[in-house]
This record gives sequence, structure tokens and C-alpha cells, in this order.
Amino acid sequence: MKFLDLVAQYQSIRKEIDKAIKKVLDRGHFIGGKEVETFEKEVAKLSGAKYAVALNSGTDALFLSLKALGVGRGDEVITTPFTFIATAEVITALEAKPVFVDIQPDTFNIDPAKIEEKTTKKTKAILPVHLFGQIADMSEIMRIARKYKLKVVEDAAQAIGAEYKGKKAGSIGDVGCFSFYPTKNLGAYGDGGMLVTNNKKLTEEIRLLRTHGSSPKDKYLNLALGVNSRLDAIQAAILRVKLKHLKGWSKKRAQIATYYTNQLSELSKLTTPYVATNRNHIFHQYTIKVNKRVRNKLISYLKKQGVPTMIYYPLPLHLQPALKFLGYREGDLPASEKAAKTALSLPIYSELKRKEQDFVIKKIKEFYLAKYKI
Repeated sequence: MKFLDLVAQYQSIRKEIDKAIKKVLDRGHFIGGKEVETFEKEVAKLSGAKYAVALNSGTDALFLSLKALGVGRGDEVITTPFTFIATAEVITALEAKPVFVDIQPDTFNIDPAKIEEKTTKKTKAILPVHLFGQIADMSEIMRIARKYKLKVVEDAAQAIGAEYKGKKAGSIGDVGCFSFYPTKNLGAYGDGGMLVTNNKKLTEEIRLLRTHGSSPKDKYLNLALGVNSRLDAIQAAILRVKLKHLKGWSKKRAQIATYYTNQLSELSKLTTPYVATNRNHIFHQYTIKVNKRVRNKLISYLKKQGVPTMIYYPLPLHLQPALKFLGYREGDLPASEKAAKTALSLPIYSELKRKEQDFVIKKIKEFYLAKYKI
């Protein structure tokens, strides 16, 4: 069994993928062009946003969003410590300061109730992360943003297609950022990313920045200092094929998650994922919580039985050596620190067969039955 089987996904749509790649190869246009432009329109439509800009990674989507919104030296950006390093990395790359706010223990997302107390005159933006495929409490986050005139950039790298009160991930804040890293629900066969927004001026500025700040009329006339962040046409073609299947894949993931939850809920020693009201969870990960003293033993047992697991994330960002200069200490953000010691993700992908799901459930139950005699 694999934690994620990308080959199985490819085999299920192989003819479509191969045809799309060949079309690009025959056309000979490998950077930008029709495939990328069409893909941008399709993602914008899916997200309920007016505009989309294709980039070479989700990290660049975050970086260029903040840069275009004016975040720079001396500014502060409020975000969560329970996420991948890229979320904070882009803030520091702009010479701004990440200000970490603890998470809600149930959803793993940033706790809006703790945001205001961290807001200062230097605060420029809020960067919530829709972790594991469930959107953060955006109503409260947007209320705070309006109150203090802050920008909001949604890190929706793990949440494309997720919904919050009828709105799609990425369409609620000023900008929404997606990653198409191969392991994502909508994954390329290489790196890729995109941002969506309803701001036309912002869109034009980011389009400029993604190609070295070059003028659309003259690529050797540089109007700004930008970066090289373009999505390859082959990746766009692949993603366009996959996009047609995304809704079905998301539905299948939800079905698997429901099955896991129904079967594992009888075990009092673990906690199944919490799905908040008014939200459509797309389950990029199916993450349970277990006792920190038991987790390593459970992981070891499952590994021996042929069941792979993953820990997202074993060390929260405020305790990472690379961010030591921020001055955080252990105990500063207890909910995030506890999550790092108790969270455990199980295999979940649309091609995961029922017999494989049953095997995962069986082995988890065996472990708990043997340990606790329940």
C-alpha cells in the first residue's frame, strides 16, 4: 500500500494525459500560450474569482501576492505556525515579519479569536492557511481585516475546490493562492501554482512581476524588478485534464473520509477529523489525533503491517531553527505544539480501494485493542 498512489491516478486518465501532452509538443509552444491562458480562466471560474495568474509554484503565488499588495521591510503579517515553511518563508523574503497566532485545536486552522491581540500598527496583512482541505473561519478573519484595514491572502494550497458558506477557497480574501505540487488534490507532473483575485489592477501587476517585470509590449523593457515564475504549457495541459476530474475525486475523498470516521469513531483513544459547519472539506489529508506517547508506537506498528502514515507537521514554524531570530519559545503557542505531537495522517486518495481502507482500519483497531484491551 502507498500513502499516495500517483501512478494509479495517472493510469486512470492515461489516454487523456498523453493526448494533452502530445498536443503541446506538436504545437511547440512550451511557455505560456493558449494552454496556460485557458487554464487560468478555468481555475478562475472554479474559484468564483474574476482573474487568475498561473505561476511556477504555490510559494511564488504567496510571495507575489504579498509583494503586489505592498508588504515589505518592517511590516508584519499575521499567520499560523502549523503549516509548511513556505507560508512564513515568503514573508521573511520580503523583509517583513511573520507574527504567529495559535490554531483552533479542532480544525488545525488559525484561531481568529487570537488575531486581534497580535495586531499592531505594523500589521499589513493576514495570511490564513486552509489546512488539510478545510477553509479557516474567514467571516471573522475578514471582519478583523476590515476593522484594521488589512489585506488578506488565503493560502489555499491544500484546499482547491473547498467551500465556506457557499464561497470557494481563494475567492474570499484579496488574493487566493494554490499549489499544483504533484501530491496536491490537483497536482501537476512537476511544480506549478496559481493565484486568483477580483482585483484587475493587482492582476496586471502580478502578471508583470512574474516575467521579470517586462513590458507586455517589449520583453526587453523592464518596468519593475520581478521574478521568473511562469507555468509550463505542458503542466497547464496536464492540469486542464485533471481539473475535469477534480470534482469527482473530491467527492471520492469525502466518501473515504466518512467511511474512516464511521469505522474509527468507536475508538475512544483517538480523535477523527472535525468538519466545521458551513464548510465543504475536500480532505487533502485525513488527519487523526492520537496520544503523543502512543503516536510513534502506532506509526511503527502500522509500518510493520504495511500501512504508511505521515506527520504533518512535526515541528511548528515558531520553533523551527530557521526562524529562531523571531524569538519564540516552546510553550508560546500550545495548541500548535500539541497538534505537532498528536496529529497523524492516514492514506487517502480517490483510487484507494475499499479493501485497502478496511485494511487500514483493521490494523489501527488491532493496535488499540491490543494496547488498551478495548
